[in-house]
Amino acid sequence: MIRRSIELPDRIRLVVLFGGRSAEHDISRISAANILRALDPGRYQVHPVGIDRDGRWHLDAATAELIATGRAAELPDALGVGGPELDPQGALEGATPADGGIPTVVFPVLHGPNGEDGTIQGLLEVLGLPYVGSGVLGSALCMDKAAAKTVLQAADLPQAAWCQLDRSVLDDEAHRVHVLSRLGATVFVKPANMGSSIGISRATGADDLLAALHEAFRHDDVVVVEEALTVRELETAVLGPAHDLRVSVVGEILPAAEFYDFDDKYRDGAARTVVPADLPEEVAEQARSLAIRTARALRVDGMARVDLFLTEERGLLVNEVNTIPGFTPISMYPVLWEASGVGYGELLDELVALAIARHHDRARRD
Repeated sequence: MIRRSIELPDRIRLVVLFGGRSAEHDISRISAANILRALDPGRYQVHPVGIDRDGRWHLDAATAELIATGRAAELPDALGVGGPELDPQGALEGATPADGGIPTVVFPVLHGPNGEDGTIQGLLEVLGLPYVGSGVLGSALCMDKAAAKTVLQAADLPQAAWCQLDRSVLDDEAHRVHVLSRLGATVFVKPANMGSSIGISRATGADDLLAALHEAFRHDDVVVVEEALTVRELETAVLGPAHDLRVSVVGEILPAAEFYDFDDKYRDGAARTVVPADLPEEVAEQARSLAIRTARALRVDGMARVDLFLTEERGLLVNEVNTIPGFTPISMYPVLWEASGVGYGELLDELVALAIARHHDRARRD
């Protein structure tokens, strides 16, 4: 049972934002559909707002009608982004308790840049609206792999060897050779600000590295290069206010591909998950402890999925943190909490309750 920090109101206007301008647009549409199916229609007055690839906001009136008439089960696998165009501020602001209406909470189901990176969170802070998930700083830190790794290094938390590169490396062969000499002949190349393994490549040798860098720079102006290690890929889920984060059981990803890439996650469906992971209890507890320390160092609040590596030589290492994890049918965040005794609907209620509690706490400080 969740230790809820605040009782939910009988009715809540929940603005669910999905789609967005990032390369994870389609994943967001799937996540949003799953969330809307699981919400309690007796409690939530749902306002689904889709953001198209050009950044225009639309009221998804068809989805709103299905939910309002108790037909959420008829929702498509992925919500469409269309309908009447909306002014963003008008779409977000709604009745408040002071107006005698019901409170508004925003649930940004926006994976990747322009949604998970602190930008939408900053808008919601300016508008004074409670919202699900981490605040501006935690969102921005976790989205930017280079910034996150810098903070983790300062906090003395274990991670793979890495370096940060900008586009100048494309014209600097000597620098590329130095990267391989420092990190090893085989490396992973990642855009700093992207999720769902988009733009990530495994590269061996100078030619592969250059091609991988070109691919990563298609998605961002900053790239992270990491040493390649033989690892077990572990995932944990954290939930709660920053001072009282709870952590789920530990799960494991068993990739079918060379690494856990986008196709392995979403298209081929060949990767397997093991929940809970087959680990000695001592290692599982160490993983859970490392997940909490990592989340605190990166200013996580509300929810996050903390991904870890388990190596034979160096033990547990931090991989990355995702502050708006997927809510697709195969996404680990809700699966991990289900295995920890927290059902999907209860999890969503707790996320909304946390958003309201944080908003109240900040209002008292002001």
